[in-house]
Amino acid sequence: MNRLQTRRDAEVLVETRGEVSAGAPDYARVKIAAVLDRLEEPVLAVRVRLVQEPNHAVARPSMAQVTVDVNGRPVRAHVAAATMREAIDLLQDRLVSRIARLRHHRRPARTPLGWADGLDPEHRPQRRHRAPEDRRLVRHRSYSGARLGALDAVFELEAMDYDFQLFTDAGTGCDSLVYRGAAGGYRLASTGPVPSPVPGLVASRLTVPCLTAAQARARLDLTGLPFVFYTDAATGRGNVLYHRYDGHYGLITPAA
Repeated sequence: MNRLQTRRDAEVLVETRGEVSAGAPDYARVKIAAVLDRLEEPVLAVRVRLVQEPNHAVARPSMAQVTVDVNGRPVRAHVAAATMREAIDLLQDRLVSRIARLRHHRRPARTPLGWADGLDPEHRPQRRHRAPEDRRLVRHRSYSGARLGALDAVFELEAMDYDFQLFTDAGTGCDSLVYRGAAGGYRLASTGPVPSPVPGLVASRLTVPCLTAAQARARLDLTGLPFVFYTDAATGRGNVLYHRYDGHYGLITPAA
């Protein structure tokens, strides 16, 4: 792990995993610092992670991720590429677009921009294949109890560079999900009634299934989808079970 002091006194942590080339950390520092130097807001912390996948059959084995605390607002970018240098270049571009979305959100009129704002979906990290019997639930995360509007949830998704965002809708009080559509743009699903139209979002009219944890896992494995949004049979709340990039499972639930 390496450290660097930026002109804003933010400590930059660079972590590497796998056979990352010796020059890659320094190259990442230069590229990320070039973005931070243009910011007017104080940068409180920066963490960069470079991962080199050992499987040569993977088309994009080099992954790069950065999380920046911009005056208390975390912003994240995550990319994959054929080489680590390309991944770092893409990471710089992606971070610029994430920060731009942070500023765009502050303006009164805002609508989701989707993939057109900076990164081809082909450069998303690939999920490592694991046999179903080898998969484990390795992360359980709860989201904040604060209620959001659908566009605010999209903002959270974009700022953190996620593929989906689970939230409690401010208008209906129902557990809801915004997520990236396969053909671009964003979609909205809810455990309650069909949401009112939201500019820039396509509302799903499918009923969110009520499942046990075991049934959700079986559905995820059977469909091969990246995630399953369901109402938990035990709690009655909306949950998301998803495939992590390491091939294991992650679970997101509402805060108690």
